[in-house]
Amino acid sequence: MLAKRILPCLDVNAGRVVKGVNFVNLQDAGDPVELAQVYNDAGADELVFLDITATHERRDTIIDVVYRTAEKVFIPLTVGGGIQSLENIKNLLRAGADKISINSAAVKNPDFVNQASDRFGNQCIVVAIDARRRSDPGNPGWDVYVRGGRENTGKDAIAWAKEVEQRGAGELLVTSMDADGTQAGYDLDLTRIIAETVQIPVIASGGAGNCEHIFQALTTGKAEAALLASLLHYGQLSVAEIKAHLNAHQVPVRHTEVDI
Repeated sequence: MLAKRILPCLDVNAGRVVKGVNFVNLQDAGDPVELAQVYNDAGADELVFLDITATHERRDTIIDVVYRTAEKVFIPLTVGGGIQSLENIKNLLRAGADKISINSAAVKNPDFVNQASDRFGNQCIVVAIDARRRSDPGNPGWDVYVRGGRENTGKDAIAWAKEVEQRGAGELLVTSMDADGTQAGYDLDLTRIIAETVQIPVIASGGAGNCEHIFQALTTGKAEAALLASLLHYGQLSVAEIKAHLNAHQVPVRHTEVDI
């Protein structure tokens, strides 16, 4: 079994890392470059950098912050937010990103996933899926949201996951909007169903509150990686503590000097 990955997420707004609950009530959590360096040194496997208001504000991702972050870290860096064109992707890869996460632009123009994968390789194309559980008991499942969780597309999240895999996505970043920031646990049903539907890695996102939640996401939820924000930003857990818990429960993780 491949080692499971722990991915700190830097949600950036106006050049600062922020964190909210259910995509709202954002609170400052620090400088992105400083936090990235801390997580790099702490043994994180990868970093995810999301410019969370770029699409809503109809602007490109903040390239200079990406460049300064990439200079300080030596683990894979995924960047997303406001990605609208192949030129955006090229510029971000040149700035030091290893993978690019696309969301709203993929929904607006699904062919964009094909084009990005064909040009840059599917290994660096991540499709982010922000999903909210439908309230209609007669129509169970999850809808896909875009524009930072502001707009319901009406797309079924499971069907969309399968489609973007077929179009060339190399990985899926699946965020439960219902669980996001609550620290009440991941939406294991959402993650598991998508992971069972596709053949590419799924990153679980939204809701981690303790080590057990992360363990459940990587086992019951069948995710290949767990994305974390609040828990790490506010010092409630460390990467070392998470990896020690997973190791103790026979979940394979990458070890570093800081977490052995």
